[in-house]
Amino acid sequence: MSSHATSDVTEIIETIETDAGTARVTWRTAGKARLVLAVSHGAGGGIEARDLQALARTLPSHGVTVALVEQPWRVAGKKVAPAPKTLDTGWRGLWPALAGPGLPVIAGGRSAGARVACRTATELGAAAVLALSFPLHPPGRPEKSRADELLGAGVPTLVVQGGNDPFGRPEEFPEGAYQLVEVPYGDHGFAVPKRAPLGQDRALEIVTDAVTQWSASLR
Repeated sequence: MSSHATSDVTEIIETIETDAGTARVTWRTAGKARLVLAVSHGAGGGIEARDLQALARTLPSHGVTVALVEQPWRVAGKKVAPAPKTLDTGWRGLWPALAGPGLPVIAGGRSAGARVACRTATELGAAAVLALSFPLHPPGRPEKSRADELLGAGVPTLVVQGGNDPFGRPEEFPEGAYQLVEVPYGDHGFAVPKRAPLGQDRALEIVTDAVTQWSASLR
């Protein structure tokens, strides 16, 4: 475990053994935390994703400790994510450490990580779910819907979705007991075209503002 501090935010990197292998958590610890936001990456990238990094920079100053979770397959240097069942196993193995600070935990993730959070939220006792770029269906395959995972989360849920996400545009989502915030023009990684009327920084502000306001409403 290693750590360093900047202003009132401490960063700690922790490795955790799970039944799916060795996972890693990068903690950005708030000075007076009231919640933990645990977020994992998707099937094609890691915690360097722009939205995860923006949340890790922003949320600690609002009383939310951010735990950036790297699944064992990423820690092992593999290029392809394993089956959903294995991802769930890794997440379950991490949960005691995520709940270790004794604070309510928001289970979150982007893309495949969002699916994991939804599938396991009730079982693990998550306070809420944050679904970033929820992959409602494979690109071009709307008939292969994963809406049941989202609708079955069973806890307060926020979806933040790019307006041009090929895995599911906001208007494709079914009605349900969750909130949805659109990032206009954003793709699956919340990247916006250069010709878009809002810039990349503003797109990320929409993400961080939405999560900040929503997390403040959780009691």
